[in-house]
Amino acid sequence: MIKEFLLKQAVKHGTKNLPKEQQEMLAKAVEKDPKLFEKIATEIDALKKQGKPEMYAALDVMKKYQKELQTLFGKQ
Repeated sequence: MIKEFLLKQAVKHGTKNLPKEQQEMLAKAVEKDPKLFEKIATEIDALKKQGKPEMYAALDVMKKYQKELQTLFGKQ
């Protein structure tokens, strides 16, 4: 329960510059499959520690999970 709250707060903070509609869409996706987003975050962090810039690390990991993300966002 605390973990879910912290995850919601992290999403809220990380999406503060996005339009409200996109914030809600992302928050719902994270609620539906939090383990996927934890896995993505972990892999991005690992690539960053290897010296890869955050943007490129995120793009690489998102490509890896593209099908899962498309399925998740397609359901909304």
